[in-house]
Amino acid sequence: MSGALDDLLVVDLTRALAGPQAAMMLGDFGARVIKVESPAGDDTRSWGPPFVKDDQGTAQSTYFLSCNRNKESITLDLKRAEDADVLARLVERADVLMENYKPGALERLGFGAARLMELNPRLVVLSISGFGHDGPESARAGYDQIAQGEAGLMSLTGPGPDQPQRVGVPIADLMAGMNGAFGLLAALRERDRTGRGQIVRTSLLASVVAAHAFQGTRWTVAGEVGRAQGNQHPSIAPYGLFRCAGGSVQIACGNDAMWQRLCAGLDIVAPQPQLYATNADRLANRDSLTELLEGVFAGFEPDELLRRLADAGVPAGRVRTLDEVYAWEQTRSQRLLVDVEHRTLGKITLPGSALRTFTLDDAGTETETTRSDHLSPPVLDADADAIRAWLDTGTVPSRP
Repeated sequence: MSGALDDLLVVDLTRALAGPQAAMMLGDFGARVIKVESPAGDDTRSWGPPFVKDDQGTAQSTYFLSCNRNKESITLDLKRAEDADVLARLVERADVLMENYKPGALERLGFGAARLMELNPRLVVLSISGFGHDGPESARAGYDQIAQGEAGLMSLTGPGPDQPQRVGVPIADLMAGMNGAFGLLAALRERDRTGRGQIVRTSLLASVVAAHAFQGTRWTVAGEVGRAQGNQHPSIAPYGLFRCAGGSVQIACGNDAMWQRLCAGLDIVAPQPQLYATNADRLANRDSLTELLEGVFAGFEPDELLRRLADAGVPAGRVRTLDEVYAWEQTRSQRLLVDVEHRTLGKITLPGSALRTFTLDDAGTETETTRSDHLSPPVLDADADAIRAWLDTGTVPSRP
């Protein structure tokens, strides 16, 4: 269970998704992650359906299983002095503490930033909030769909400007988790130089706004407000979803050479080719361009059309359902599914990490070092006795 971060101890006070996602990313690279839950457990343990029942008939949330692998669980009621003492002793030994309480809540429980740094000056703290830790709306609770709307993402997503749509996964949470994990690693690198910890803060709002990319500069530089326009790209054409016989395909012509290859490969003859000569021309005449392409594509089933596009060197693809994605050999080849042995469910399969690591020897031969022996998401409080025994004895704990 070695990995680049296997010398790190992470105390994870987070719940729901953003924080647990960040902690899981560290765990995937070998960090020991102790998930501290309230006696009721992480909120996501009750989020469903779907649930799956273990051999005792207890329902386990598939939502919780998605973001909590490679962790241990202990329950603590931080309003009880003896449980607060357990957390204090964990903090003294930790490299990282992660929390996503509403701003000020952890301080009211006696574990504000000053107390944490007093307990452990080398501690790196990650704090994730909904809308930021300061500013006029810092006290607002952070939930993904609210953040998607408030941060503008829903106005860019959907079939049109009057039909805002949330992204089909909790993308604000996921990006906040990824940003948090990145910030932690930067702070740990700084600690290597200075010997002192620091506080890293991010939010769902910040993570969505920072991901606006060209839609952000479209407003801040060009003064143009982007709006939802379905499955067509606002700045590139043809780039999007197009109907064909019995289905649809996606194509992405990122430059004029690709457009020319598309026309040659599919025998597309435009009545007025000057209307589509450049990307700017094609954007200005998008409606007639779509009509032209779908008229040609109507003569092809999706598989044949994709083959013709591949032969022409035009990037293209299909829209897969999730069952198709997980059955796809390319998905499996990238180690995007991992099998774990759950304490009560037995063997289960989880979506894997997006990252893989390799070493290269002097002959140029690659050896993959990606972690393969993952811990299953923990049963509530399952590791409490082992963790308390370690704190009491001081012996280096063995991994479960």
